[in-house]
Amino acid sequence: MFDGFGKDQGEREHMKNKRLWISIMAALLAGVMLLTLLIQLIPHAEAATSSEIKNQIDQMEDEQKELQNKLDELEEKRNENLNSIQEMVDQKNIVDQQISLLHDQIDNMNDQISAYAVLIADKQAELDKAKSDLEAMKQEHMDRLRALEEEGQLSYWYVIFQANSFTDFLDRCNMIQEIQAADQKRLQDMDTAAQVVKETQQILMQEQAELQDSRQALAAKQLELNRKSEESKALLIELVAKGDEYEAWMSEKESELEKLEEDILNMEAEYDKVKFEEWLATSVPATTVATSKPMSGSIPGAGTALTPNTVDGITWLTPCRYNRIASTFGMRFHPIDHIWKMHNGVDLAVNCTPIYATRAGVVVTSGWDNSAGNWVVIDHGDGFKSVYMHMCKRPYVRVGDFVGAGQEIGCVGSTGASTGDHLHFGISKYNPSLRKYEYVNPLYYIKG
Repeated sequence: MFDGFGKDQGEREHMKNKRLWISIMAALLAGVMLLTLLIQLIPHAEAATSSEIKNQIDQMEDEQKELQNKLDELEEKRNENLNSIQEMVDQKNIVDQQISLLHDQIDNMNDQISAYAVLIADKQAELDKAKSDLEAMKQEHMDRLRALEEEGQLSYWYVIFQANSFTDFLDRCNMIQEIQAADQKRLQDMDTAAQVVKETQQILMQEQAELQDSRQALAAKQLELNRKSEESKALLIELVAKGDEYEAWMSEKESELEKLEEDILNMEAEYDKVKFEEWLATSVPATTVATSKPMSGSIPGAGTALTPNTVDGITWLTPCRYNRIASTFGMRFHPIDHIWKMHNGVDLAVNCTPIYATRAGVVVTSGWDNSAGNWVVIDHGDGFKSVYMHMCKRPYVRVGDFVGAGQEIGCVGSTGASTGDHLHFGISKYNPSLRKYEYVNPLYYIKG
């Protein structure tokens, strides 16, 4: 009985779990179907075409011009502000020099006023002494006259009766007159001297007053110049602060411009890549790496044209058949200039031999150069460029042409700065940190 009950219960539990798993799987299936539907409904982002990238580059270049104009405008304002600062500094220096000169003049006047004060005090002492001496002499004269009158010796009756003769009388009268005249003269001289001292003192006081007036005028002028100096100082502080703002704005715009230039370079690289991919997808010439064959008649032990060599996943072709490597990459004694200088490629010695593109790419240079002669530069769109110099005649391709790997582009010669028939072959690689192409050793990429 119990065994049957346990069995039924186990079956019910099994059926319950089975229904649960069915529900979970149904939910998962519904979720997957819903997700699939959503994915189908969401529009797929397509890769930008070269024309779309070109439009973006044009917009970025317009923004670059606008930023550059703004930067030029800020630089012009910054320079005007610097000129204003210099003018204000010159003006303040002149005012400060005037203040210093006035300060010296005021100090000199103060010394003169102090000297006049000493002279006036001396004259006042002389005047006081003269007045005192005059009063003392007047008092002495009056005392003597009073004493003579009291003794009766000053009257003419006394003189007459005391005289021994008429001559003695006259002598006595003359003596009295001379004494009185001498006293009067002394009194008059002292009074005159006192008057001279007083007049001198008044002149000194007048000159001192004039000096004080001049000093006050100079002090007022100094206050005005001090005010101008403070105004110049405040304006200088304002101009310097404005200059700092211009510098900060210029630094900000320069950073924006630098970032934009970097974005433009990256976008141009993307454009070249997409343009190249579009070209590969539509018009790759038949002479590609897959179909290229080495030329017949190659010299054993020498270089063979179109020999492939894969480096870092990229296949390079030997650009021409050659007899020997006449000059390698690196420093060498130049056969024409007769100095040691860098040789940015390898010289493959051979004559009248076709030259082939080492890889597919876009022709960016095709023509004549006094040093390179007839030459071609191909941009491969991935940070590499290949260089072909000293072609015997005009290159077979023009700027803007798309060439395939192994496509014939010219013929070996000795044009330009050359001492014999050879192909100067070079490879340059873009250095992002320096933002420029740098030559590398071609023998690392082609089979020598």
